[in-house]
Amino acid sequence: MSNKAHWSLPAKRIAIGAVLYLVAVSLGVGSAWWVLKKAPWLNPSVEVGAWRANMHAGSQDAGLYTRATVAVNALLALGRDETMYFVATRDDAGHALRAQCNYRISGVPPLARWWSITAYAEDLFLFDAPNGHYSFNGANAVFDAAGAFTLSTGPTQQPGLYWLPTPGQRPLVLTLRLYNPAPALQAAPQSLVAPAIQKIGDCA
Repeated sequence: MSNKAHWSLPAKRIAIGAVLYLVAVSLGVGSAWWVLKKAPWLNPSVEVGAWRANMHAGSQDAGLYTRATVAVNALLALGRDETMYFVATRDDAGHALRAQCNYRISGVPPLARWWSITAYAEDLFLFDAPNGHYSFNGANAVFDAAGAFTLSTGPTQQPGLYWLPTPGQRPLVLTLRLYNPAPALQAAPQSLVAPAIQKIGDCA
């Protein structure tokens, strides 16, 4: 008789069942995480230029997927009368935003009491900014004669422009936050005069 222990048939069935259970749980959790992080089509949105806004986040109309997405991505979703969020992951030409590229972002101040543009990595964490610039807003914006602003993001500073550094080789996410947006903008988010996002030169 072999010295190796032999499993009984019930024990083998239990072991196989446990393995199948773990595989099923892993697939379920993994697919759910992918849906919440990578499937924006599950949430109703408005697109203005390169920017997209989820109009149900923070509202009583938010469904299961919207609430779960907010929880997973750690977004502070207030009501539309308090805050509106527009997110861009592509430039005006439709190309994916990348940290190693330089971009010029220009526009006019949105109709809101306070607004900001922030650069995030794909994990929604801030980049390491040696110059201490993590966000661009109405308080530090410089406007031209037409009342427009211009800033830049990327690995290198552009002369004369406010600079949000984005070091590294990874996807870039831009977020436009509007606090206490004007009633007209609340009623028609698609009326936003969206900031332009244009790539500068070749990527590093």
